Amino acid sequence: MDIPGFKSEFRKIYSSDPRIFRAPGRVNIIGEHTDYNEGFVFPAAIDLFTWVAIAPRQDRRLVVRTDNLDESVEFSLDSPAPMRARHWSTYVVGVARVLEEAGLRLRGASLLIRGEVPIGAGVSSSASLEVAAGFALLANSGLSIDCKKLAVHSQRAENEYVGAHVGIMDQLCSSCGLGGCALLLDCRTLEFRALPLPDNIRLVICNSMVKRELSKSAYNTRREECEEGVRILAQRIPGVRALRDVTIEQLELYRSALPEVVYRRCRHVVTEDDRVLTSAEAVETGRLDVLQKAMAESHRSLRDDFEVSCPELDLLVQLAVSAPGVHGARMTGAGFGGCTINLVHNDFVAPFRATISSEYERRTGLKPDIYVCNAADGAGPFDQNSVSD
Repeated sequence: MDIPGFKSEFRKIYSSDPRIFRAPGRVNIIGEHTDYNEGFVFPAAIDLFTWVAIAPRQDRRLVVRTDNLDESVEFSLDSPAPMRARHWSTYVVGVARVLEEAGLRLRGASLLIRGEVPIGAGVSSSASLEVAAGFALLANSGLSIDCKKLAVHSQRAENEYVGAHVGIMDQLCSSCGLGGCALLLDCRTLEFRALPLPDNIRLVICNSMVKRELSKSAYNTRREECEEGVRILAQRIPGVRALRDVTIEQLELYRSALPEVVYRRCRHVVTEDDRVLTSAEAVETGRLDVLQKAMAESHRSLRDDFEVSCPELDLLVQLAVSAPGVHGARMTGAGFGGCTINLVHNDFVAPFRATISSEYERRTGLKPDIYVCNAADGAGPFDQNSVSD
Protein backbone atom coordinates (compact mmCIF):
# COMPACT_ATOMS: atom_id res chain seq x y z
CA MET A 1 0.00 0.00 0.00
CA ASP A 2 1.38 3.39 -1.03
CA ILE A 3 0.43 5.35 2.08
CA PRO A 4 2.13 8.64 1.03
CA GLY A 5 0.34 8.47 -2.32
CA PHE A 6 -2.97 7.67 -0.62
CA LYS A 7 -2.63 10.65 1.69
CA SER A 8 -1.57 12.89 -1.18
CA GLU A 9 -4.64 11.87 -3.18
CA PHE A 10 -6.84 12.66 -0.18
CA ARG A 11 -5.31 16.14 0.12
CA LYS A 12 -5.92 16.83 -3.56
CA ILE A 13 -9.59 15.89 -3.24
CA TYR A 14 -10.43 17.39 0.16
CA SER A 15 -7.66 19.94 0.89
CA SER A 16 -7.08 18.54 4.37
CA ASP A 17 -4.82 16.05 6.15
CA PRO A 18 -6.33 12.63 6.87
CA ARG A 19 -5.93 9.95 9.47
CA ILE A 20 -5.57 6.43 8.09
CA PHE A 21 -7.43 3.32 9.25
CA ARG A 22 -7.66 -0.20 7.89
CA ALA A 23 -9.54 -3.44 8.38
CA PRO A 24 -8.53 -6.83 7.00
CA GLY A 25 -10.33 -9.38 4.92
CA ARG A 26 -10.57 -12.88 6.31
CA VAL A 27 -10.20 -16.44 5.22
CA ASN A 28 -12.03 -19.24 6.97
CA ILE A 29 -9.76 -22.21 7.61
CA ILE A 30 -12.73 -24.39 8.49
CA GLY A 31 -16.34 -23.95 9.65
CA GLU A 32 -18.48 -23.00 6.66
CA HIS A 33 -22.16 -22.05 7.01
CA THR A 34 -22.01 -22.73 10.75
CA ASP A 35 -21.92 -19.12 11.91
CA TYR A 36 -25.58 -18.31 11.24
CA ASN A 37 -26.46 -21.63 12.86
CA GLU A 38 -24.90 -20.37 16.13
CA GLY A 39 -22.03 -22.80 15.77
CA PHE A 40 -18.24 -22.68 15.64
CA VAL A 41 -15.85 -21.25 13.05
CA PHE A 42 -12.07 -21.05 12.72
CA PRO A 43 -11.13 -18.02 10.58
CA ALA A 44 -8.05 -15.83 10.36
CA ALA A 45 -7.81 -12.18 9.37
CA ILE A 46 -5.46 -11.78 6.40
CA ASP A 47 -3.02 -9.08 5.38
CA LEU A 48 -5.21 -7.76 2.58
CA PHE A 49 -7.00 -4.63 3.77
CA THR A 50 -9.64 -2.02 3.11
CA TRP A 51 -8.05 1.36 3.79
CA VAL A 52 -9.91 4.49 4.85
CA ALA A 53 -8.47 8.00 4.93
CA ILE A 54 -10.69 10.36 6.88
CA ALA A 55 -10.83 13.97 8.06
CA PRO A 56 -13.58 15.81 9.99
CA ARG A 57 -16.05 18.26 8.47
CA GLN A 58 -17.80 21.13 10.17
CA ASP A 59 -21.25 19.94 9.11
CA ARG A 60 -23.04 16.62 9.58
CA ARG A 61 -22.44 15.35 6.07
CA LEU A 62 -20.43 12.37 4.92
CA VAL A 63 -18.62 12.70 1.62
CA VAL A 64 -17.26 9.31 0.58
CA ARG A 65 -15.10 8.49 -2.41
CA THR A 66 -13.57 5.21 -3.56
CA ASP A 67 -10.58 5.37 -5.85
CA ASN A 68 -11.09 1.73 -6.86
CA LEU A 69 -14.13 2.75 -8.89
CA ASP A 70 -13.56 6.52 -9.15
CA GLU A 71 -16.99 7.19 -7.62
CA SER A 72 -18.31 9.43 -4.86
CA VAL A 73 -21.45 9.64 -2.71
CA GLU A 74 -22.59 12.34 -0.29
CA PHE A 75 -25.33 12.27 2.31
CA SER A 76 -26.46 13.91 5.53
CA LEU A 77 -26.33 12.10 8.85
CA ASP A 78 -29.45 14.05 9.85
CA SER A 79 -31.70 12.67 7.11
CA PRO A 80 -32.07 9.18 5.66
CA ALA A 81 -29.96 8.58 2.58
CA PRO A 82 -31.36 6.57 -0.33
CA MET A 83 -29.90 3.09 -0.60
CA ARG A 84 -28.54 1.98 -3.95
CA ALA A 85 -28.98 -1.74 -4.56
CA ARG A 86 -25.74 -3.70 -5.02
CA HIS A 87 -23.65 -0.55 -4.66
CA TRP A 88 -20.51 -0.19 -2.54
CA SER A 89 -21.88 2.94 -0.86
CA THR A 90 -24.69 0.94 0.78
CA TYR A 91 -22.16 -0.71 3.10
CA VAL A 92 -20.85 2.67 4.30
CA VAL A 93 -24.26 4.32 4.55
CA GLY A 94 -25.64 1.27 6.35
CA VAL A 95 -22.87 1.26 8.94
CA ALA A 96 -23.29 4.98 9.57
CA ARG A 97 -27.04 4.54 10.05
CA VAL A 98 -26.63 1.63 12.45
CA LEU A 99 -24.06 3.48 14.56
CA GLU A 100 -26.35 6.50 14.78
CA GLU A 101 -29.31 4.29 15.67
CA ALA A 102 -27.19 2.81 18.47
CA GLY A 103 -26.82 6.28 19.99
CA LEU A 104 -23.29 6.89 18.71
CA ARG A 105 -23.54 10.41 17.31
CA LEU A 106 -21.15 10.77 14.43
CA ARG A 107 -19.31 13.82 13.25
CA GLY A 108 -19.39 14.75 9.59
CA ALA A 109 -16.40 13.52 7.61
CA SER A 110 -14.66 13.31 4.28
CA LEU A 111 -13.53 9.79 3.40
CA LEU A 112 -11.39 8.18 0.73
CA ILE A 113 -11.58 4.38 0.48
CA ARG A 114 -9.17 2.01 -1.19
CA GLY A 115 -9.72 -1.75 -1.15
CA GLU A 116 -7.12 -4.49 -1.53
CA VAL A 117 -9.49 -7.33 -0.61
CA PRO A 118 -10.69 -9.09 -3.79
CA ILE A 119 -14.38 -8.52 -4.42
CA GLY A 120 -16.63 -11.53 -4.81
CA ALA A 121 -13.92 -14.01 -3.90
CA GLY A 122 -15.30 -15.14 -0.55
CA VAL A 123 -12.65 -13.38 1.57
CA SER A 124 -14.98 -10.76 3.08
CA SER A 125 -14.40 -7.60 1.13
CA SER A 126 -17.81 -6.37 2.32
CA ALA A 127 -17.09 -6.98 6.01
CA SER A 128 -13.69 -5.36 5.63
CA LEU A 129 -15.32 -2.26 4.15
CA GLU A 130 -18.00 -2.12 6.85
CA VAL A 131 -15.55 -2.53 9.71
CA ALA A 132 -12.96 -0.10 8.29
CA ALA A 133 -15.60 2.56 7.66
CA GLY A 134 -17.19 2.04 11.08
CA PHE A 135 -13.89 2.22 12.93
CA ALA A 136 -12.84 5.35 11.02
CA LEU A 137 -16.18 7.12 11.56
CA LEU A 138 -16.08 6.42 15.29
CA ALA A 139 -12.47 7.54 15.68
CA ASN A 140 -13.22 10.70 13.68
CA SER A 141 -16.02 11.42 16.16
CA GLY A 142 -13.85 10.88 19.23
CA LEU A 143 -15.65 7.63 20.04
CA SER A 144 -14.27 4.19 20.84
CA ILE A 145 -15.99 0.83 20.80
CA ASP A 146 -15.28 -2.77 21.75
CA CYS A 147 -14.28 -4.83 18.71
CA LYS A 148 -17.18 -7.24 19.27
CA LYS A 149 -19.71 -4.41 19.30
CA LEU A 150 -18.23 -2.98 16.12
CA ALA A 151 -18.62 -6.40 14.53
CA VAL A 152 -22.26 -6.68 15.65
CA HIS A 153 -23.10 -3.21 14.29
CA SER A 154 -21.38 -4.04 10.99
CA GLN A 155 -23.26 -7.33 10.71
CA ARG A 156 -26.54 -5.55 11.35
CA ALA A 157 -25.74 -3.06 8.57
CA GLU A 158 -25.24 -5.89 6.09
CA ASN A 159 -28.34 -7.76 7.28
CA GLU A 160 -30.72 -4.80 7.35
CA TYR A 161 -29.41 -2.40 4.73
CA VAL A 162 -27.54 -4.55 2.22
CA GLY A 163 -30.04 -7.41 2.53
CA ALA A 164 -27.52 -10.23 2.97
CA HIS A 165 -28.40 -12.40 5.97
CA VAL A 166 -24.80 -13.09 6.93
CA GLY A 167 -23.61 -14.50 10.23
CA ILE A 168 -21.17 -12.73 12.55
CA MET A 169 -17.93 -14.47 11.53
CA ASP A 170 -16.70 -12.09 8.83
CA GLN A 171 -17.20 -8.88 10.75
CA LEU A 172 -15.86 -10.25 14.02
CA CYS A 173 -12.72 -11.63 12.41
CA SER A 174 -12.10 -8.32 10.61
CA SER A 175 -12.65 -6.41 13.87
CA CYS A 176 -10.88 -8.68 16.35
CA GLY A 177 -8.28 -10.66 14.39
CA LEU A 178 -4.83 -11.24 15.89
CA GLY A 179 -1.61 -11.45 13.92
CA GLY A 180 -0.23 -14.96 13.50
CA CYS A 181 -3.40 -16.54 14.86
CA ALA A 182 -6.69 -18.05 13.84
CA LEU A 183 -9.77 -17.43 15.98
CA LEU A 184 -11.82 -20.27 17.39
CA LEU A 185 -15.11 -18.39 17.58
CA ASP A 186 -18.35 -19.44 19.24
CA CYS A 187 -20.93 -17.63 17.12
CA ARG A 188 -23.59 -17.89 19.83
CA THR A 189 -21.69 -16.25 22.66
CA LEU A 190 -19.12 -14.34 20.55
CA GLU A 191 -16.42 -15.72 22.82
CA PHE A 192 -13.22 -16.57 20.99
CA ARG A 193 -9.71 -17.87 21.52
CA ALA A 194 -6.74 -16.86 19.42
CA LEU A 195 -4.70 -19.95 18.50
CA PRO A 196 -1.23 -19.43 17.02
CA LEU A 197 -0.75 -20.96 13.58
CA PRO A 198 2.54 -22.73 12.78
CA ASP A 199 5.26 -20.25 11.81
CA ASN A 200 6.22 -22.26 8.75
CA ILE A 201 2.72 -22.34 7.22
CA ARG A 202 1.34 -19.73 4.82
CA LEU A 203 -2.31 -19.16 4.03
CA VAL A 204 -2.48 -19.48 0.26
CA ILE A 205 -5.80 -18.43 -1.24
CA CYS A 206 -6.60 -19.51 -4.80
CA ASN A 207 -9.30 -17.52 -6.56
CA SER A 208 -11.20 -19.64 -9.06
CA MET A 209 -12.24 -16.44 -10.89
CA VAL A 210 -15.78 -17.85 -10.94
CA LYS A 211 -18.57 -15.62 -9.67
CA ARG A 212 -22.10 -16.95 -9.48
CA GLU A 213 -24.90 -14.41 -9.79
CA LEU A 214 -27.17 -16.74 -7.81
CA SER A 215 -24.84 -16.86 -4.82
CA LYS A 216 -26.73 -14.35 -2.65
CA SER A 217 -30.17 -15.88 -3.27
CA ALA A 218 -28.79 -19.41 -2.90
CA TYR A 219 -27.09 -18.39 0.35
CA ASN A 220 -30.40 -17.16 1.72
CA THR A 221 -32.05 -20.39 0.57
CA ARG A 222 -29.50 -22.44 2.50
CA ARG A 223 -30.29 -20.40 5.61
CA GLU A 224 -33.99 -21.06 5.16
CA GLU A 225 -33.35 -24.79 4.78
CA CYS A 226 -31.34 -24.83 8.00
CA GLU A 227 -34.10 -22.91 9.77
CA GLU A 228 -36.64 -25.44 8.53
CA GLY A 229 -34.51 -28.22 9.99
CA VAL A 230 -34.38 -26.44 13.34
CA ARG A 231 -38.15 -25.95 13.34
CA ILE A 232 -38.77 -29.66 12.78
CA LEU A 233 -36.09 -30.90 15.18
CA ALA A 234 -37.08 -28.46 17.94
CA GLN A 235 -40.49 -30.13 18.06
CA ARG A 236 -38.80 -33.41 18.90
CA ILE A 237 -35.66 -32.47 20.85
CA PRO A 238 -35.99 -30.28 23.98
CA GLY A 239 -33.75 -27.21 24.10
CA VAL A 240 -32.94 -26.97 20.39
CA ARG A 241 -32.87 -23.40 19.13
CA ALA A 242 -30.20 -23.79 16.42
CA LEU A 243 -28.40 -26.60 14.63
CA ARG A 244 -25.54 -26.02 17.02
CA ASP A 245 -27.71 -27.78 19.65
CA VAL A 246 -28.18 -30.98 17.62
CA THR A 247 -25.86 -34.00 17.76
CA ILE A 248 -25.28 -36.27 14.81
CA GLU A 249 -26.97 -39.09 16.73
CA GLN A 250 -30.10 -36.98 17.22
CA LEU A 251 -30.10 -35.94 13.59
CA GLU A 252 -29.96 -39.55 12.44
CA LEU A 253 -32.69 -40.54 14.90
CA TYR A 254 -35.13 -38.04 13.40
CA ARG A 255 -33.93 -38.23 9.81
CA SER A 256 -37.27 -39.54 8.55
CA ALA A 257 -39.02 -36.38 9.82
CA LEU A 258 -36.89 -34.17 7.59
CA PRO A 259 -37.15 -33.59 3.85
CA GLU A 260 -34.07 -35.17 2.24
CA VAL A 261 -32.53 -31.86 1.16
CA VAL A 262 -33.08 -30.34 4.60
CA TYR A 263 -31.53 -33.41 6.22
CA ARG A 264 -28.39 -33.08 4.12
CA ARG A 265 -28.08 -29.37 4.88
CA CYS A 266 -28.39 -30.14 8.58
CA ARG A 267 -25.90 -33.00 8.36
CA HIS A 268 -23.29 -30.66 6.92
CA VAL A 269 -23.72 -28.09 9.68
CA VAL A 270 -23.77 -30.59 12.54
CA THR A 271 -20.68 -32.44 11.33
CA GLU A 272 -18.91 -29.19 10.42
CA ASP A 273 -19.20 -27.95 13.99
CA ASP A 274 -17.46 -31.12 15.13
CA ARG A 275 -14.75 -30.63 12.49
CA VAL A 276 -14.07 -27.08 13.70
CA LEU A 277 -13.48 -28.20 17.27
CA THR A 278 -11.31 -31.09 16.07
CA SER A 279 -9.30 -28.72 13.89
CA ALA A 280 -8.70 -26.21 16.68
CA GLU A 281 -7.43 -28.97 18.94
CA ALA A 282 -5.20 -30.19 16.11
CA VAL A 283 -3.64 -26.74 15.74
CA GLU A 284 -3.05 -26.52 19.49
CA THR A 285 -1.36 -29.93 19.57
CA GLY A 286 0.55 -29.58 16.31
CA ARG A 287 -1.40 -32.37 14.58
CA LEU A 288 -1.55 -30.95 11.07
CA ASP A 289 -2.43 -34.39 9.74
CA VAL A 290 -5.68 -34.26 11.71
CA LEU A 291 -6.39 -30.75 10.44
CA GLN A 292 -5.72 -31.85 6.87
CA LYS A 293 -8.21 -34.69 7.16
CA ALA A 294 -10.87 -32.40 8.65
CA MET A 295 -10.43 -29.88 5.83
CA ALA A 296 -10.83 -32.64 3.24
CA GLU A 297 -14.01 -33.87 4.92
CA SER A 298 -15.30 -30.30 5.09
CA HIS A 299 -14.90 -29.83 1.35
CA ARG A 300 -16.67 -33.10 0.58
CA SER A 301 -19.54 -32.11 2.86
CA LEU A 302 -19.85 -28.66 1.28
CA ARG A 303 -19.82 -30.26 -2.17
CA ASP A 304 -22.21 -33.14 -1.54
CA ASP A 305 -24.46 -32.20 1.41
CA PHE A 306 -24.60 -28.41 1.27
CA GLU A 307 -24.11 -28.23 -2.51
CA VAL A 308 -22.26 -24.93 -2.60
CA SER A 309 -19.11 -25.98 -4.42
CA CYS A 310 -18.62 -25.92 -8.20
CA PRO A 311 -16.39 -27.83 -10.67
CA GLU A 312 -13.73 -25.12 -10.60
CA LEU A 313 -13.41 -25.18 -6.81
CA ASP A 314 -13.35 -28.98 -6.83
CA LEU A 315 -10.53 -28.89 -9.37
CA LEU A 316 -8.48 -26.43 -7.32
CA VAL A 317 -8.80 -28.67 -4.27
CA GLN A 318 -7.92 -31.76 -6.30
CA LEU A 319 -4.78 -30.08 -7.63
CA ALA A 320 -3.79 -28.83 -4.18
CA VAL A 321 -4.08 -32.09 -2.28
CA SER A 322 -1.69 -33.78 -4.70
CA ALA A 323 0.92 -31.03 -4.40
CA PRO A 324 3.89 -31.36 -2.02
CA GLY A 325 3.99 -29.28 1.14
CA VAL A 326 0.21 -28.86 1.42
CA HIS A 327 -1.28 -29.45 4.89
CA GLY A 328 -4.92 -28.87 4.02
CA ALA A 329 -7.13 -27.62 1.20
CA ARG A 330 -10.83 -26.85 0.86
CA MET A 331 -13.23 -24.33 -0.61
CA THR A 332 -13.77 -21.32 1.62
CA GLY A 333 -16.54 -18.75 1.81
CA ALA A 334 -20.20 -19.02 0.91
CA GLY A 335 -19.46 -20.98 -2.26
CA PHE A 336 -20.80 -21.05 -5.84
CA GLY A 337 -17.38 -19.84 -6.94
CA GLY A 338 -14.80 -17.82 -5.09
CA CYS A 339 -11.72 -19.26 -3.43
CA THR A 340 -10.00 -22.21 -1.86
CA ILE A 341 -7.84 -22.01 1.25
CA ASN A 342 -4.60 -23.97 1.28
CA LEU A 343 -2.17 -24.40 4.17
CA VAL A 344 1.21 -24.57 2.48
CA HIS A 345 4.68 -24.98 3.98
CA ASN A 346 6.91 -21.96 3.35
CA ASP A 347 9.40 -24.00 1.33
CA PHE A 348 6.74 -25.14 -1.14
CA VAL A 349 4.80 -21.92 -1.74
CA ALA A 350 6.57 -20.94 -4.97
CA PRO A 351 6.20 -24.32 -6.72
CA PHE A 352 2.63 -24.61 -5.41
CA ARG A 353 1.71 -21.29 -7.02
CA ALA A 354 3.34 -22.21 -10.29
CA THR A 355 1.75 -25.65 -10.51
CA ILE A 356 -1.75 -24.56 -9.52
CA SER A 357 -1.70 -21.56 -11.85
CA SER A 358 -0.51 -23.42 -14.94
CA GLU A 359 -2.57 -26.58 -14.47
CA TYR A 360 -5.79 -24.78 -13.55
CA GLU A 361 -5.49 -22.48 -16.56
CA ARG A 362 -4.73 -25.42 -18.84
CA ARG A 363 -7.83 -27.30 -17.71
CA THR A 364 -10.32 -24.43 -17.40
CA GLY A 365 -9.03 -21.59 -19.54
CA LEU A 366 -9.13 -19.39 -16.43
CA LYS A 367 -6.02 -17.88 -14.85
CA PRO A 368 -6.43 -17.97 -11.07
CA ASP A 369 -5.41 -15.15 -8.80
CA ILE A 370 -3.31 -16.55 -5.97
CA TYR A 371 -2.78 -14.61 -2.73
CA VAL A 372 -0.08 -15.66 -0.28
CA CYS A 373 -1.16 -14.32 3.09
CA ASN A 374 -0.29 -14.21 6.76
CA ALA A 375 -2.74 -13.98 9.65
CA ALA A 376 -3.15 -10.28 10.47
CA ASP A 377 -4.39 -8.00 13.23
CA GLY A 378 -7.95 -6.75 13.15
CA ALA A 379 -9.19 -3.23 12.46
CA GLY A 380 -7.35 -0.22 13.76
CA PRO A 381 -5.39 2.92 12.97
CA PHE A 382 -2.41 2.66 10.67
CA ASP A 383 0.90 3.66 12.27
CA GLN A 384 1.32 7.07 10.66
CA ASN A 385 4.89 7.31 11.91
CA SER A 386 6.01 4.15 10.08
CA VAL A 387 6.05 5.92 6.70
CA SER A 388 7.01 9.40 5.57
CA ASP A 389 4.96 11.71 3.41
